[in-house]
This record gives sequence, structure tokens and C-alpha cells, in this order.
Amino acid sequence: QVQLVESAGGLVQPGGSLRLSCAASGRAVNGYSVGWFRQTPGKEREFVAAIRRNDRHTLYASAVKGRFTISRDNVNNAVYLQMNRLNTEDTGVYYCAATTTSYVLSHMSQKEGYDYWGQGTQVTVTS
Repeated sequence: QVQLVESAGGLVQPGGSLRLSCAASGRAVNGYSVGWFRQTPGKEREFVAAIRRNDRHTLYASAVKGRFTISRDNVNNAVYLQMNRLNTEDTGVYYCAATTTSYVLSHMSQKEGYDYWGQGTQVTVTS
């Protein structure tokens, strides 16, 4: 089965940018739809963005649409999350998750639909 490792989180000032990486191993990432989720203490894990396996169609949470971009790189076997114009509400642990199921886009925001998860990477946005 596929293994996922998130990286490149860090500390950034409001208005700054980060590019998160979700590196896959054991399987080809283009065989999976991949989603990004984030979580802060005391809150449920929430959907951020997703990319579908077959056609690379994307879905974004309203809070990040226009600021974040999800992409897939088959050569490097990874999925990335480009995060621009970050604000304090973007702070949290970011997780990537994968599924072989080709869901309709409206269902790809549901964390219950994903089978494989990474360990998370911390993103902190402070002044």
C-alpha cells in the first residue's frame, strides 16, 4: 500500500507563502485521489483541497480558494499544496490523504473517504 510523508511546513508571517509536499512511496501517486486536511487543537480535522486521480480536477475549501493550489507531479511521485497570502487562521497541522476511489468532486472533502494518511506537518502563521 502507499505511504505518505508530508514535509516543508514551518513558521511564516501573515501574507507569506509555503509549499507543502506530500511524497508517496510504495505505489504511484497517479493511482490515487489525494486530499489535504488541517487540524488545530480542540477542532475537528477540516478539508482544505483535493485533486482527483483520473483527470486532476481540483476542489478547494471556501476559506482557501484563490490562495491555495493543489497539484500532482508524477515524476517526483508527489502532491503539493502551494499556500499563498497566509493568515493566522491557516495555522494547524496539515495532513495529506489518499484513496483509490474516484469520487465525484463534491465527496472529496469528506475525510472518511480516504484510506491512507501521512503523519502531518506543522504550519504556523504568526506576526
